[in-house]
Amino acid sequence: MAQHKKGEPSATVKAYLVLYNLTQLAGWSYIFVKFVTHFFLRGHGLNGLWREVGSATFFFQMLAPLEVVHAAIGIVPSNVPMTFLQVFGRCMVVAGAIEGTPTGQQSPGLPLALFCWSSTEIVRYAYYVANLLLPSVPAPLVWLRYTIFIPMYPCGFFGELLCGYWAQSYFGETGKWSVTLPNPVNFTFSFYYFIWIMTVSYLPLFPQMYLHMFSQRRKVLGRTEQSSGKKVR
Repeated sequence: MAQHKKGEPSATVKAYLVLYNLTQLAGWSYIFVKFVTHFFLRGHGLNGLWREVGSATFFFQMLAPLEVVHAAIGIVPSNVPMTFLQVFGRCMVVAGAIEGTPTGQQSPGLPLALFCWSSTEIVRYAYYVANLLLPSVPAPLVWLRYTIFIPMYPCGFFGELLCGYWAQSYFGETGKWSVTLPNPVNFTFSFYYFIWIMTVSYLPLFPQMYLHMFSQRRKVLGRTEQSSGKKVR
C-alpha cells in the first residue's frame, strides 16, 4: 500500500525542498539518459564517457552536501553521520578520483558507478518529490526506493573502488594536490597516501551503511505491510 506521511514542513521549507529534489531528479535523469545513449546505444564505451557526462555529474554531486545541512538543521529526518559519510565518500570519488585524474576517467569502474549512481538517485529523488507533493507515496515507488539499493549499492561501491584504484597511480606519479617540503608553513601532505587511507578506512564502514539501509527497509516496508493487513481485516 501507499506510504502515508507523518508531518509537513512549513510552506517555505517545503517549497525549497521540492525545488532541490526536483533539480536533482532532473539532473540525474539527464545524466542517466546521456550515459545510456553514449555507452549502450552508440556503443562508444569508455571513450569520451566522462567528457559526455562529467560536467553534469560533478555539478549535481557537488550539490549533495546540502543534504548534510538539511539533516543537521532538522528540515529532513535523515541520520546526520550516515548522510555525511555517504555524501563525502561520493564527492571524494567524483571530484578527486574521476574529475581530478585522467586515469580515473578510464577506469572500468566508471560506467558501473555511473549506472548505479544515476539509477539510484532517480528513484531516491522521485520518492522525495512524491513524499512532498502527494498525500501518500505510491506503493511501487516506496518498494523501489527501499529495494533498488540491494544490488546497486554494492555494485556502485565496487565501481567507486575501481575508480579510486585507477586514480591513485596518477597522484603518486604527479604529486597532484600534495604539499612537499620545504614550504613557508613547514607542512607536508601527500594526497596519494590520503586517498589510500580514505579507501582503507571506508571499507569497514560499507557493511555498517549497507546494514543501516536494510534496517530502514524493514522499518518502512514492515510498517507498510502492517497497514495493509489492518485494512484487509
